[in-house]
Amino acid sequence: MKKFIIQTAAILSATLAVASATETTYTNFIRQIQLPTGVQYDASVAASGEQLSPLEINPGGARFELWTVKSSPLTNYLLDTRYVGAYVPIAQVVIDCEDTYGKDLTNTGPVPSNIPAMIRRTRADRPFSVYITTSGLLSGATDPAASKSVKLLRHVQSYGLAGTGVILDRTQATFLSQASINANGVQTLTYTLNSIPGSDRTKVSGEERFSVFSLADYQAPESQLASQFIQVWPVADGAISGITQNQSIRFSMPQVTLTLNDLYPDSRTYAQVYRGEPQLGTTGTIVPGSHQIINDSVPQSRVLTLMNYDDTFDSDGRWTMEILTVTPFGVDRLAHVSFTLDRTIQLNGSFNTIE
Repeated sequence: MKKFIIQTAAILSATLAVASATETTYTNFIRQIQLPTGVQYDASVAASGEQLSPLEINPGGARFELWTVKSSPLTNYLLDTRYVGAYVPIAQVVIDCEDTYGKDLTNTGPVPSNIPAMIRRTRADRPFSVYITTSGLLSGATDPAASKSVKLLRHVQSYGLAGTGVILDRTQATFLSQASINANGVQTLTYTLNSIPGSDRTKVSGEERFSVFSLADYQAPESQLASQFIQVWPVADGAISGITQNQSIRFSMPQVTLTLNDLYPDSRTYAQVYRGEPQLGTTGTIVPGSHQIINDSVPQSRVLTLMNYDDTFDSDGRWTMEILTVTPFGVDRLAHVSFTLDRTIQLNGSFNTIE
């Protein structure tokens, strides 16, 4: 029986960087689970380096789990898993999407790589891809079945209405599909949309998990070789109240309320005005007090009140006000209203003189 060298490399540095930026602390550890006995041992790990496994590797192998514990709110995240055994294949799962948050941008190879300490995320209306890489699979007639095949499992789990995934019991995820992988190499799966349950497909929130498992045999039970999940957040929406469509406004602009729902964790949202009818792609003047920058781990909602913004309009006539949100997926209009502004005072009268 031998010990195994645990390498954390720099995979936890991103977690520590997030902790510094947000004043939230993270505790990182690797859990070793002996098979088939189930004996486990937790070892704290630094942001980089390596150390021997706390326990020797038995003939049945051992599973290593990389965990991060967020202090506030108290949340556990299983970031990565590895199974070590006598003839166990090696597997890797990488999820890729349009939002580069959590992606290793230094990797320019055909198969992307992610930063394990950061969770990939996307929006409910956007596609994503899954790369499954397997190696060490055997094909001989006398080779054990557990050395010739692995299983790919897909699970989905909803966060519920306005949920954020905090204090989530991931054992309650819904099993969606299973497939066998019998050859070494890379398989790429592309999904146009997520499969998280919900009647309004633009407003679902939750996560999709893809996991590779070994087959059970006489030495060890079925064990997880690799697993990754991606968070899915709802599409933002908004409304403008205080001005009605085609309203004629005299003298001063009325108080306006902007209602912004489910702003993406990485987004910039604002109201702008410009002359004429609504036209996508127009660059207007940003209304003071409307600019919102979201740099968070979960979506945010806002209600804004706009007052004393008359100087935004340099002339009378037909105007449009619209709410735009800029995300990693592009620019989207959340709401708009067009109105006529007439601040000109006209005096009609006559006068006579007597000489």
